[in-house]
Amino acid sequence: MHTVTIILILLLAVVASAFVARLLPIKVPLPLVQIATGIVLSYGFGISVPLDPEFFFLFFIPPLLFLDGWRIPKSAFFRDARPIVTLAIGLVLFTVVGMGYFIHWMIPAIPLAAAFALAAILSPTDPVAVSAIASQSPIPSRLMHILEGESLLNDASGLVCFRFAVAAVITGSFSLLDASLEFLQAAGGGLLVGIAVAWLIGILNRWLVAAVGEDPGTQILISLLVPFAAYLGAEHIGSSGILAAAAAGITMHYADLVGRRLAATRMQRRAVWDTIQMALNGVIFVILGAQLRATVEGLPGIAIEMGLSTAWWLAFYVLAITVVLAVLRFLWVWGSLKFTVFKGKRNEGEEIIKPPFKLLLVTAFAGVRGAITLAGILTLPFLLPNGAEFPARDLLIFLAKGVILLSLLSASIVLPLLTSDLEFSPEPVVGAAEGQARAAAAEAAIRRIEQLTQTMSANDAYSEAAARITELYQRRLDYGNEGDEAARFQAQAEAERSLRLEAIRAERDELFQMWLNDKLDDSVHQRLLRELDLIEGALSRAD
Repeated sequence: MHTVTIILILLLAVVASAFVARLLPIKVPLPLVQIATGIVLSYGFGISVPLDPEFFFLFFIPPLLFLDGWRIPKSAFFRDARPIVTLAIGLVLFTVVGMGYFIHWMIPAIPLAAAFALAAILSPTDPVAVSAIASQSPIPSRLMHILEGESLLNDASGLVCFRFAVAAVITGSFSLLDASLEFLQAAGGGLLVGIAVAWLIGILNRWLVAAVGEDPGTQILISLLVPFAAYLGAEHIGSSGILAAAAAGITMHYADLVGRRLAATRMQRRAVWDTIQMALNGVIFVILGAQLRATVEGLPGIAIEMGLSTAWWLAFYVLAITVVLAVLRFLWVWGSLKFTVFKGKRNEGEEIIKPPFKLLLVTAFAGVRGAITLAGILTLPFLLPNGAEFPARDLLIFLAKGVILLSLLSASIVLPLLTSDLEFSPEPVVGAAEGQARAAAAEAAIRRIEQLTQTMSANDAYSEAAARITELYQRRLDYGNEGDEAARFQAQAEAERSLRLEAIRAERDELFQMWLNDKLDDSVHQRLLRELDLIEGALSRAD
């Protein structure tokens, strides 16, 4: 009962923080408000949040990574695959090695393997926190897509490196060759399990839907279970459940498009997942705030354990780690750009466009740490197999929490200043523009109506309804304005409704084929698909 009460209090805190963030006279990023709400719960009401690390990791990580993979714009992801991979994998390894040695040099009491574990868990970035900050200072959409893609992959790569570093602390040994082979096995197995689980569930689900019909509630529940099935399946065979959850999300996006769920299913499922994402991210930040009291009260003990003269040295360590993280990120982004420019110079006739220096700074400060870092660091084991305490566990958790807070605060202050007078180049269009896509969908709808009217028996209601629907779509082609005329007779209205539903399905099929053949940008496809879902939901009736 106590656990249930704590969960309800945390959810209530998430709701309250959302209203407080909107009521404040100045815009404050929601994660900061949620952290402050957790601090109020701790100091004002004495609420503490006991955590089981393994349960915490299983409950929060799979659905968040799954949703990131499911929703990330795929066209933008593959278009900017090179910068995303260099940030998500190259920067992670660069950060783990650089920060690991720096932390061990700065704090010798932290063993090198434990320093690598802290560096690994600090490498993932949090696009949710960046998006909240970007509401005050808009970040270019293409850069946001790159940051989202980076976050999806570096969540997985950073957490996998974290697992290896923790294993090195536990076993007391580390082999680069063995770790590399194990990493490839864990990564490859995780990707295969994630793809297989999502694809097999999609096939079985389509077969069951074809046999008994589609129920939105059941479909939503299936989507909620997929990330946990992928994660637990991969962990069971010794592979990376983290990568499995992310891969399942990406695969689910394609499987869902092929299966073409009902409009009601898509709309309800989107609302449910939006709520879950808000709740999970919010609860993580509230927990961070709620644990700050115990963390602050434990600082003198940590300082004594580390042999420090004052606890203020711990604040200096947090500041130093945050600064070095930003410097390493900036150096990597700047070095990647220089390499790209150098490579471009070798290709004759290739136009080289250097981004402004401010944009590099924006990219560096946009590396905000958040939910994944907190969820991962809290999974550090309390004891080693020999019964000894995990070395410097409390210090590692404090440093991770401090870096999360400081990165959020610094980004909230610096990003608005950097983007205030920054001019952004227009977003490149992939495939057809939105107007062309609408025209193609309207033409497909007219063709479908003409095919249906040819196969129908002579019926005045259907003939007149077909003419009216065709006129609506023709008007969209001619003037871009659909309009809405009321049906005069019940039979004509029923015929019009059924024909419009068929026309909408034809529009959806045409948009899907354009997207499948890389003729339509993913974001435009999703926006038009949502419009059709809303119209279909309004036209559909419960039997």
